[in-house]
Amino acid sequence: MAGNNIRPVYEKGQHTLAVPMTMFAENRARLLARLRAAAGVTGASVVLLQGGDTHNVYCTDAEEVFRQESFFHWAFGVLEPGFYGAIVVGSGETILFAPRLPEDYDVVMGPIASNDEWRQRYAVDRVHNTDEVSQVLRSLNPDHLLLLNGLNSDSRLTCRQAAFDGIHEFTTNTETLHPEISECRVQKSPMELEVMRYVARASSEAHVSVMRRARPGMFEYQCEAEFQRHVYFNGGCRHCAYTCICGTGTNSAVLHYGHAGAPNSRQIQDGDMCLFDMGAQYYCYASDITCSFPANGKFTDDQKMIYNAVLRANRAVIAAMRPGVSWVEMHRLANREMLLAMIEGGVLQGNIDEMMEVNLAATFQPHGLGHLLGCDVHDVGGYLSHCPPRPEQPGFRSLRTARNLEANMVVTVEPGCYFIPRLLEEALADPRRNRFLVREAIERLRGFGGVRIEDDVAVTETGAEILSIVPRTVEEIEQVMAAGRQEEEVVLPQDLVTKPGH
Repeated sequence: MAGNNIRPVYEKGQHTLAVPMTMFAENRARLLARLRAAAGVTGASVVLLQGGDTHNVYCTDAEEVFRQESFFHWAFGVLEPGFYGAIVVGSGETILFAPRLPEDYDVVMGPIASNDEWRQRYAVDRVHNTDEVSQVLRSLNPDHLLLLNGLNSDSRLTCRQAAFDGIHEFTTNTETLHPEISECRVQKSPMELEVMRYVARASSEAHVSVMRRARPGMFEYQCEAEFQRHVYFNGGCRHCAYTCICGTGTNSAVLHYGHAGAPNSRQIQDGDMCLFDMGAQYYCYASDITCSFPANGKFTDDQKMIYNAVLRANRAVIAAMRPGVSWVEMHRLANREMLLAMIEGGVLQGNIDEMMEVNLAATFQPHGLGHLLGCDVHDVGGYLSHCPPRPEQPGFRSLRTARNLEANMVVTVEPGCYFIPRLLEEALADPRRNRFLVREAIERLRGFGGVRIEDDVAVTETGAEILSIVPRTVEEIEQVMAAGRQEEEVVLPQDLVTKPGH
């Protein structure tokens, strides 16, 4: 970082996207426009945000790989830990506060940047040190410090409120900032959309690489490893946006598979369906893509029928998306299209309107249709105070937002169809629903697992733009997998083990 010609641009090499710091200046300008119109906020108010800190692994001296706090990143783009940032509402002056590092830091951790270098790197007006926060803020004579304080409607956790020595000397406002900055994050700027196109493309290409290399006999984690290798090596994406879900066979019906209790550890079998839900981050902006395909590269009739039912729901929703459309109604549309396809496939029987009335689709898709996407994979703004309330029906209550769509939102569209034993048993025992189930077909599909098809989609002024670019039709998937088998041999785990006597 040292030097006199510091470019205020983030990139990971010429083959990656260059992101100028003007993107964050535009974000701050959008926030200030909302704050200036908010009740009780004057030009003398000052926004204060605290960035993230590094964390050790339990009591050891090993540190986890740092990832910036999302609100702070959205406003400043700072990658390093231990920073604060202030914005004067009236003038728009932007001040960063960098940690004051010990002299021997450069021996172990690398060169220490000067405050002027930080100023150039992040294109702010000035930089001080974190032990000067109170002194600098007093010189601004703010009538209020606007602090972040609000509940994340997905995690039910409270976001981090800035704190520093001497904060008790200032009048603080903890009510205004969170809803205003959250609403800003819901609508992406043109430059933010470019970053999201880039990370979706990088993740899409990695999914295709996994699809080409996947084989029966591999382990789920090897597919996860190929995704991570591809997005980092080719796209400069060090972080994934969430824990990779690499479910095969019956594991593909576990909605959030891949965690420590189910760590992508199963060996893939011939005849399995694979459900791989993986997305990279680039400069703290997330992607979230799911591809489902047969492990051996060829769909069976049942696999094709269920897959096409989910694809039908996915494409119907994307075709219907535009500003003003209710996300709850999009979920209902996905349910209807999937049920119609399952009637045509002989899994269900009866009247579609009656199926919708008893919410039969929740038996096969117990999660919501999708979610807002941005600096977090489940991005903020889903249930702010001015938004429609969370629905109460099964499936619908799992929606991470009930808002109407707006231009420049980015959402995931991820219908799924899963054969989950407990949900099937409940439906079979329920006279309101069991009359629609073709029992022979349900028994045949009990061990099927599941299919999910997830795209990242930007809402435009007139419709929708699909950001994820992956094979989606049965024919496209089979062609890609066949080509992968013709062009490269994949070493399976058992081939790496030296056998006795050799």
